[in-house]
Amino acid sequence: MASTFGFTLQNWQQRYQQDPQQIYALLEAHLAALESSDNAWIYLATPAQLHAQIEPLLASYQRNPAALPLFGVPFAVKDNIDVAGWPTTAACPALTFTAEQDAFAVARLKAAGAIVIGKTNLDQYATGLVGTRSPWGAVANTFNPDYVSGGSSSGSASVLARGLVAFSLGTDTAGSGRVPAGFNNIVGLKPTKGWLSASGVVPACRLNDTISIFALTVEDAFFVARAAGGYDAGDAYSRVNPMTAPASLKAHPDFAIPANPQFFDDKLAEAAWEQALEALQASGATLHPIDFSLFHQLADQLYYGPWVAERTVAVGEMLDRPEEMDPVVYGIVANGLKYSAVDAYKAEYLRAELSRQIQQTLAQFDALVVPTSPTIHTLEEMKQEPVHYNSQFGTYTNFTNLADLSALALPAPFREDGLPAGITLIATAWHDRALAGFGLRWQQQMALPLGATGKPQPTHHAPLPVSEQHVRVAVVGAHLTGMPLNFQLTTRSAVLVEETQTASSYRLYALLDGPIKKPGLMRVGSGAAITVELWDIPLARFGEFVAEIPPPLGIGSLTLADGRTVKGFICEASALSDALEITEFGGWRNWLASLGSK
Repeated sequence: MASTFGFTLQNWQQRYQQDPQQIYALLEAHLAALESSDNAWIYLATPAQLHAQIEPLLASYQRNPAALPLFGVPFAVKDNIDVAGWPTTAACPALTFTAEQDAFAVARLKAAGAIVIGKTNLDQYATGLVGTRSPWGAVANTFNPDYVSGGSSSGSASVLARGLVAFSLGTDTAGSGRVPAGFNNIVGLKPTKGWLSASGVVPACRLNDTISIFALTVEDAFFVARAAGGYDAGDAYSRVNPMTAPASLKAHPDFAIPANPQFFDDKLAEAAWEQALEALQASGATLHPIDFSLFHQLADQLYYGPWVAERTVAVGEMLDRPEEMDPVVYGIVANGLKYSAVDAYKAEYLRAELSRQIQQTLAQFDALVVPTSPTIHTLEEMKQEPVHYNSQFGTYTNFTNLADLSALALPAPFREDGLPAGITLIATAWHDRALAGFGLRWQQQMALPLGATGKPQPTHHAPLPVSEQHVRVAVVGAHLTGMPLNFQLTTRSAVLVEETQTASSYRLYALLDGPIKKPGLMRVGSGAAITVELWDIPLARFGEFVAEIPPPLGIGSLTLADGRTVKGFICEASALSDALEITEFGGWRNWLASLGSK
């Protein structure tokens, strides 16, 4: 049987569409091909555990394939996230316990048909960005084993980069879902805090933890996040999407970048960053250097202040058994004991002030783009300076969760020594979909191999799923791009999707009363195709938009030339008796142009 290593979601879906019954044979062969000696794994499924997951799925899939979009897709889980009946260690053998139930996110993925194939190595207690602080050993970089893999989600990144699973779960507190992505040429989606429940996750810093997604492609990462995410009443920090963020970035986005980025004398990393900036500009983006001192100041709070005491709380009584902990991890976590409650409150006030300033800065741009890490080090170098070099890796990641931001780590031009060097897009909370939309375009533009598999980018990237947090609205007149009322869309974070036409069953009129000329669109038995623009407006802002529409106009359902139905402007029939019919012009702009030519 041909190897399934390096399969994307689409590859797995296509294989099962041919014959769902092969799920047992495919996954048995896949599991058998994995090496238990590979220290990226802490635990691999037994054949019995594999069958127990598969058995409930096959009949359901055959009845309704759409109900199990991840049917039979193997994935890996970082070993600080619970899988029912499996051991959880957080890379600390003394902690080991058997999970009674799946973590909330794992349960949702299983419900979508995905199969847990194994649990992965990590920096102990998810404390580190290096992938070396584990009794199971340091996980090597997938491109050069002399170098670190990045952490703390080292094993999840490694098995994904090598194509051993279709996606994997990590966690991200200070960059653990992004640094390993950058070091292994893969996608790392760091969701908005609270989108993916933390129920069933051994905490590192509970206020700042989030499950993260590793995948070979952006569309896979976002698809998995949608399946895994959702409100969990059992998680006190779970949140409901307020549905106010844009559906996508502009076609030609404005990106903030650090004005004087630090690379710690790593000339190869700096050169790779310059190549990435050139590619961003070639994509149509405008880059805006900004003062990065606020971001650095907030990043420093995570490890060099009272916030480290959150890790002390998470470790609990294990702190009384330092001999059973990694010495570097123990040293970091024990540091939290020296801070008082007064110190903690002062730190929270500072975090809030810096976060507000950062969010106000980012509001001026579509997103911030940073190097995922300013440098990389060998395993031997990490032994010499385990804390100092770890700190360097967090230069562009540590502030993200403290400031309640969303982030997406992306593969980018490689360093001249053959090591990956990624970039990360960062925006305010709930911009996850907008970042993914740009990330999809970026991967198509870069056309880099998938992870460390050597496989090329797919010739066709699937579009992101239809957004449930946005309303697609067709505008026909004064709300068109450049027209007097277009601001009513743009100030509500609406984004232009495309210009298209209605079905050929509409008539267009000009309502000439009032200070602004307005169109009236009416569906009739026979008419013409009328040019419209489609805009995606956040669902929470749609009511405000509709409330500003004066009579005799309103919002109804429009049929497009390709058969799609969207919301759009309609007009009361009684108002059209005195209006000027302009159907023959095929659109509002054409009619306005005709007035200028007279």
